[in-house]
Amino acid sequence: MKIAILDDYQNATATLACMDLLHEHDVKVFNNSARGLGQLAIRLAPFDALVLIRERTALNRALLAKLPNLKLISQTGKLAGHVDVDAATELGIAIAEGVGSPTAPAELTWALIMAAARKIVPYASNLKDGLWQTASINPQLNGLGVVLKGRTLGIWGYGKIGQIIAGYGRAFGMNVMVWGSQSSRDKAVADGHAAAASREALFEQADVLSLHLRLHPDTRGIVTSDDLARMKPSALFVNTSRAELVQPEALEQALARGRPGYAALDVFESEPLAADHPLLRMPTVLATPHLGYVEQDSYELYFRHAFQNIVDFAAGSCDKINNPGYQANAR
Repeated sequence: MKIAILDDYQNATATLACMDLLHEHDVKVFNNSARGLGQLAIRLAPFDALVLIRERTALNRALLAKLPNLKLISQTGKLAGHVDVDAATELGIAIAEGVGSPTAPAELTWALIMAAARKIVPYASNLKDGLWQTASINPQLNGLGVVLKGRTLGIWGYGKIGQIIAGYGRAFGMNVMVWGSQSSRDKAVADGHAAAASREALFEQADVLSLHLRLHPDTRGIVTSDDLARMKPSALFVNTSRAELVQPEALEQALARGRPGYAALDVFESEPLAADHPLLRMPTVLATPHLGYVEQDSYELYFRHAFQNIVDFAAGSCDKINNPGYQANAR
């Protein structure tokens, strides 16, 4: 098969042991992203199979219709809303879903919380400029960092990642408070944590508030300006899940008003993020370039399953096809 691996910004797939799985196939790795329907259609038209790195490229109906050779989309990790499943099914394009792991995104989330709480990045950056114990040359921002012990960790969403984060919070002596569905709150209580009395209480009481929700129509824009305005001026808002969970521009405006006082972010509405984005110009924001799953062990796991699905599909035996009603000869 003629296979394209898309959006491998770091050319990391070439170093993976699991790449050997595709040694019998013709593989092309793209290290930059194409923008626009026309550019993508030209780039992808020759290929029988596409390997998607999470949600870096969206495949909508208009694009899929311009890819006459495409037989298989092999997803690294779990499928989300970036692929038009109905269109793929109608066009006879199979979608093979991979596996995910909560470990790497949970660890990154905690690293961001620790770094933001102790102001590690600005201290380290200023030290290289000869400034000792200086978080900022702006006196208003040159405050001390804080410990996490005794503070309240608010978690919205108590799935696999949220549960790991709650465990980290407990280990660091934090008071863990969970909001989400009734079943999530009940499980949190059963695990020895507190359930927030209300959504309003979660935002008002949390010293650190971390989002761990899936993105779907009901959760898109679920965090509002009113929610953020309830947060303490000293609070940290953390989002390593999906930027679209927050209403557009609500976070930028809230940070400018000082509630919450700080944010730690790994996800953005448009990625790669433009260098002139307002969030990157805010000294109270710690931003990383969507590193949640970008880690050696996760890549080996995600790509091994994605590549094996291609091998199985080529052999006519892939059992990971995600789209119901898929028929191989629909075209």
